[in-house]
Amino acid sequence: MAVISGVTGQDGSYLAELLLQKGYAVHGLVRRASTLNRQRIDHLRNDPSTRGRFHLHYADLGDTESLIAVLTAVQPDEVYNLAAQSHVGISFRMPTYTGEVTGLGTVRLLEAVRTLCPGARFYQASTSELFGKAKEIPQNERTPFHPRSPYAVAKLYSYWATVNYREAYGMFAVNGILFNHESPRRGENFVTRKVTRAVAEIVAGRRESVALGNLEARRDWGYAGDFVDAMWRMLQQEEPRDYVIGTGESHSVRELAETAFGEVGIELEWEGEGVDETGRDARTGEIRVTVDPAYFRPAEVDFLLADPSAARRDLGWRPRVTFTELIRMMVRADLEVLGVTA
Repeated sequence: MAVISGVTGQDGSYLAELLLQKGYAVHGLVRRASTLNRQRIDHLRNDPSTRGRFHLHYADLGDTESLIAVLTAVQPDEVYNLAAQSHVGISFRMPTYTGEVTGLGTVRLLEAVRTLCPGARFYQASTSELFGKAKEIPQNERTPFHPRSPYAVAKLYSYWATVNYREAYGMFAVNGILFNHESPRRGENFVTRKVTRAVAEIVAGRRESVALGNLEARRDWGYAGDFVDAMWRMLQQEEPRDYVIGTGESHSVRELAETAFGEVGIELEWEGEGVDETGRDARTGEIRVTVDPAYFRPAEVDFLLADPSAARRDLGWRPRVTFTELIRMMVRADLEVLGVTA
């Protein structure tokens, strides 16, 4: 039996699918809101095969009492903490809220687990943003942290809180230091989905271009459906240990745009420099990509690249979906949503 905070998010929905396929009973935590945001898990709620095994509970990482109520009732074997204010750019505009939920929220959940179900295994969703201004490339479990955003700082607090509960109380508590992972379920304000959605809208004639920030920023992008398998594998080990999870390949935002547009037959031709740079359709000359300084971070993270060798060795985990396959999947899904083909 498992509890998943953030079950309505990209990772939560894929993890719920995986655990249900493995025969788990899954209890997901959802925040109370005036509008429902459950489209990523509606198929699970409506699937006859999951009836009686997939349950939703109102709870919030900002509210200790709600966490206590759920854990008291469920008594889970595994707890996956995936909930957070997870957008880096937004964390600069909402640093206090980010710290409250992404940082202190983890401690509220850890303390509830320690008190109510100390034998449960605990997974904390950590992030490659911890490395920030990385001291080495690639980054592994021994690379020093240098967070460069309120989001990363809050996640650093959660990382060390998880380690502390493991060392102080003997809990099976681990961090998955996950590099960027995407899918058609990714939120539209994240750069990968922003690009693939824009490509689909351009094909549909609904817009002309997409504005991006730092085109040279490089990330290790993988498929979220692959990464949740690594989360589960971490909790099946004999001893708790933190792992870096990534593909071991890095691509720039520029490459992301080129790959996404290439999926619909548009070859980008770059002109200009800095904020004046544009990406034009090589065939028609129309501007498809612009640079907007509003999307620059106050403190940039230039180059993140995973060294997932420990995960390969100990967990037997490897990514199955390549970068090109991932972007193709996302573009095609966004085209399908709009009812267009390319």
